[in-house]
Order: sequence, then structure tokens, then C-alpha cells
Amino acid sequence: MEVKNETIAFLNSCTGLTGSIASGKSTVAKMLTDRGGHLIDTDLIAREVVEPGMPALDKIHEAFGDRVINDDGSLNREELRHIIIHDSDKRNNLDSIIHPHINEMVLIKLQGFMENDNGMPVFVDVPLLYETGWDRFFHGAVLVYVTEEVQLHRLMERDNLDEKTARATMATQMALEEKKTRAAYVIDNSGTLDETERQVDSLFSELSELWLQSGT
Repeated sequence: MEVKNETIAFLNSCTGLTGSIASGKSTVAKMLTDRGGHLIDTDLIAREVVEPGMPALDKIHEAFGDRVINDDGSLNREELRHIIIHDSDKRNNLDSIIHPHINEMVLIKLQGFMENDNGMPVFVDVPLLYETGWDRFFHGAVLVYVTEEVQLHRLMERDNLDEKTARATMATQMALEEKKTRAAYVIDNSGTLDETERQVDSLFSELSELWLQSGT
């Protein structure tokens, strides 16, 4: 897919949104869209590109075998997670298969926003923003942060995991403390929803002003 200069410029004016597993990024994303912001959700795109009949799923099947495909032809996500959680080479192989398809869909959605810009900021939700180097594409990134203790507790509770498995899952991503040192904006989601809402209000006001000043 050809990427036009104006598309790259538009992407550079967008804001990245990231976090880590169980940090509450989806909650903050909804708060941003409730205030009128636009969202490109790469998590959602990642699910779409591995649906039955999509080229990425065929490549995953070829790379990881029949065990990652359900009887109905859909991706067996639990089995795939079990394969990659302790094997960085296989995890990197999976990323190399999926990411080009995600990137193409992101660019298509960006072009749609360019054609229908209503003056509201655009956020691109990228869970592995720093791990994949996507942070270089944006003018800044919002990190949804929680302490390690809160992250561990929420992950164990949400996915019904034991502590060992939860910590292994967390270890597949860059630590939130490291991401915090890189982020332009931080939403601390360790407390109550009201506390998070107040931070999002302030952030959205600031980014809306920057978006208008950019002339995008």
C-alpha cells in the first residue's frame, strides 16, 4: 500500500494511546471517545485481520500448525497464547505476521479520518506502542498507568490466573514503569474511576487545543 506524505503528516499529528495488560486502557479509550475524540483501535484491528478467510490467519496456521485453529476455522487464541507466552522467538514470529496487516488497516482508517475531519483529536490505540517502535509516529503518547501491584491483582482477577501465570504474562510486555519514563502524558488509573475521569477531562482539553492549533 502506498503511503502518501499527507497521510504520514496526519499520523504525526495524532496521539498514541497505550498501556499494558490490565492497566485499564480500554476504559480510558472509551472516556476519550465519549468526549468526542476519534479512536483507531489496533486491538480491534488485530482481531479483524485474523478472522477466517483473512491472509494473516492462513500464515499463522502455516507457522504454528493445526493446534491453533478451532474446528470452525477460527483462531484458537488460548492455544496460541500458551505457545508464545514463554517463547520470545515464536512471539516475534507472530508479530511479524500480524503487524503488516494491522499497519495497512490503520492507514486506511487514517485516510478516512483525513477526509472527514471535524476538528476533534484522533487517538491511535497501540498496546505495544514502545515495543514495536510506533511511538516515533506520533507527536506524543498517552500512557494508561497502574502500579505493578494493581496490575497483577486486576489481571489475576480478570483472567482467573494464578500469580505465576499472571506475572509471566506481564513479563511479555515492557514494564509500565519503563513506559512511564517515555510517555508525554500519563493517566494514573490506579485509583477510582472518578479520579481517572478528572485526569481524562484535563488531558482531552489540552489535546483538543493542540489539535486545533495544528490546523489538522
